[in-house]
Amino acid sequence: MTTSEDRVPGGGAVGAAPLANPKRWTALVFICLAQLMVVLDITIVNVALPELQADLGFSNENRQWVVTSYTLAFGSLLLLGGRIADYTGRKRAFLVALAGFAIASCLGGAASNIELLLTARALQGVFGALLAPTALSLISVNFTDQRERAKAFSIFGSIVASGAVIGLLLGGFLTEYMDWRWCMYVNAPIAVIAAFGVLYLGPEQRAAVRARFDIPGVLLVTSGLVAIVYACSEAESEGWGSGLVIGLFVAGAVLLGAFLAVEARSPHPLLPLRVIADRTRGSAYLAMAVGMIAMLGALFFLTFYLQLVKGYSPVETGLAFLPMPVGVGMFAGGLSPRILPKVPPRAMVVPGMVIAACALFWLAALEADSSYWGMVMPALFVLGAGMGLLIAPSVNYATYRVADEDAGVASGTVNTAQQIGGSIGVALLSTLAADAASEHLAGHAAEGANPALRQAAMVEGFTTAFTWAGAIMACGAVVLAALMNAPKPAPGEGSHGSPMAHLG
Repeated sequence: MTTSEDRVPGGGAVGAAPLANPKRWTALVFICLAQLMVVLDITIVNVALPELQADLGFSNENRQWVVTSYTLAFGSLLLLGGRIADYTGRKRAFLVALAGFAIASCLGGAASNIELLLTARALQGVFGALLAPTALSLISVNFTDQRERAKAFSIFGSIVASGAVIGLLLGGFLTEYMDWRWCMYVNAPIAVIAAFGVLYLGPEQRAAVRARFDIPGVLLVTSGLVAIVYACSEAESEGWGSGLVIGLFVAGAVLLGAFLAVEARSPHPLLPLRVIADRTRGSAYLAMAVGMIAMLGALFFLTFYLQLVKGYSPVETGLAFLPMPVGVGMFAGGLSPRILPKVPPRAMVVPGMVIAACALFWLAALEADSSYWGMVMPALFVLGAGMGLLIAPSVNYATYRVADEDAGVASGTVNTAQQIGGSIGVALLSTLAADAASEHLAGHAAEGANPALRQAAMVEGFTTAFTWAGAIMACGAVVLAALMNAPKPAPGEGSHGSPMAHLG
C-alpha cells in the first residue's frame, strides 16, 4: 500500500525523484504576496490609530483592540487553519482565505463604528489563520530541490521578517496622503493579484487520509490561546498581579494542558504531538516565538519614540524603519540561501539571536536627543541582519522531516509561535515600560509636572523595554544553542531526510 511517505507530486512512482512544479518560481511570487498581506496587517493600522480613533470616536481602552482583535483570532486559529488546508486541498484553501480576507478588509474600511471595525479585524484574523499555514505548506510541496527550497524559504523568511516594517511604512503613507480606511481597503487589490497564483501552483494536493476534524482539540487550544493572549492584553491596564490576569493565565494553562492530554489520545489529533516533540521542529517554533517577542516589541516602542519624542510624521516614521528590511533582505534573502544547505540550523539561529540582542541593547542606550543616523538607523540594520539569520532557518526547519499529512499543521504551528510570541512580547514589554516610566516620575516628583519630565519618563520606559527585549533574545540564544541539535543537511539526502527535501 502506498503511504504518504511514498507518494510524489504528479503521481510519480514510489522511489522516483519528485517532480518539480515547472512554474514554482512564479508561484512563489504570489505566495509571498499573500503572506506579505497577512503579516503587514499586524502593524499597518498602528500609525493610523490616532486618526482612526478621532474619526470613529472610541475610548482609549478600546484602542488596543484594533490590533489585538486581529492577532487574537489569528494566533488562536492557526492550528485549525493548517489542518483545514491539509484536508480540503491547499489550492482551494488558498483561494478561500484570500477571498475572505479581502471581504473582511473591505468591511473594516467601510466601518462606521468601533464594533463593526473590531468584527472586521477579527474576521481578517480568521482568514489569515487559514492563509498563513497554507502559504508555507505550498512552498513545501512546490520546491523539491535542496538548494532551490533553501532559497525559496529564505525569500519567504525575509517577507515574514520585513512585513511588520512594511506595514508601518505603508500605513504611514496611506494615513497621511489618503485616509486611514485605505489601510483596510489596500488588502483587496493585493488579494486579487495573489489569487492569480493558483494558476501556477500545479495540481491540487491534500492529505491522503481524509480524517475527521478534532473538535475537542479545536475548542481547547483556541480557548487556551485566547485566554493567554487576552490576559497579556489586559495586563497593561489591570496589572500582572490582578485577579483577572492571573485567572486568565491559570485558565489558559489548564486548557492547554487539557489540549495536550486530548491530543495524546485522539485518533485524529489537531496537533499530533510528534510534530512538536521533535527537537529540531520544536526548537524552530521556540526560536520564532522568542524572536517575535523581542522584534515586535522593539518596533512597537520605536514607533512611539520616533513620533512622540522625535516628532516624526507617520510617513517619516515608516521611512525610518527601512534599514531593518534592508538588513533582513541582505541576510535572509542573500546570505542564508548560500549557507542554509551547508550548516546545522543552530549555526545560523544562535548567531542571529546574539546579533539581534546586541541591536536591542544598542537601542537601550537611546536618549531623547539621540541621533537617528548615529543610533537608530545602524541599530535597526543590525536588528534586521540578526532576524534574517534567525527567521530563514526557523521557517525552513519548521517542517523538518514532517509527514505529508502534517505539513499544514506544522506550518500553522510556526505561525502560531510568531503571533502568540508577538502578542505576549508587546504586552509584557508594555507593562515593564509603564512601570519604569511611573517609577521615573515618582522619583522626580519634587521637580513638579512638566513636559521635559514626562518625555524623560517616556524614554526611560522605552529603554527599559529594549533592555528586556535584548535579555529575552540573549537567553533564547543560550537555550537554542543547547536544544537545536539537528546536523547539517547531508548531500543528496532523500525525501523527508532534510529540511530542504520534498515534503508533499
